[in-house]
Amino acid sequence: MPDDQMTPNPARPLDPIDSAILLHLRADGRASIREVAQRVHISRANAYARINRMLASGVIRGFTARVDHERAGQGAAAYITLKIVQDSWRTVRARLERLPGAAHIALVSGDFDVLLLVHTRDNRELRELVLTRIQAIPEVISTRTLLVFEETDLLPERRPVRQIEKTPPERR
Repeated sequence: MPDDQMTPNPARPLDPIDSAILLHLRADGRASIREVAQRVHISRANAYARINRMLASGVIRGFTARVDHERAGQGAAAYITLKIVQDSWRTVRARLERLPGAAHIALVSGDFDVLLLVHTRDNRELRELVLTRIQAIPEVISTRTLLVFEETDLLPERRPVRQIEKTPPERR
């Protein structure tokens, strides 16, 4: 089912234990069930069931590696804003998804319609991407490129972790 249609499972608020599990998995997606259970102070079976439920409901969309783009040979980054023809979002998104270095695409409100984050080898490659690939998309009316000088991921290991208080087993 396309991501812009209704999901089969309605959203439901996460409880503090689910939130803590997500916090730990965002910091280390390779953490074992045992490790997650110990950090959150629940049984392995409970951790396993909760993670599987969040996977099945689409809360957890998958697991991935975080990349240091400079070390991976992608030393230039930019946010590119696009104004597009009305009602062309799906077409434009499909074309942008195929661009080399595209990292994030968002339909937004305000002075422009789309915000695109890209990582390229250097500014020359970035220029080619914008001038020959993005501006060649017929539905793109205009672009503006904002160079990124420095990035900081705001992931759990950079934020203070609030510990879950241990609750008696009968309350889990």
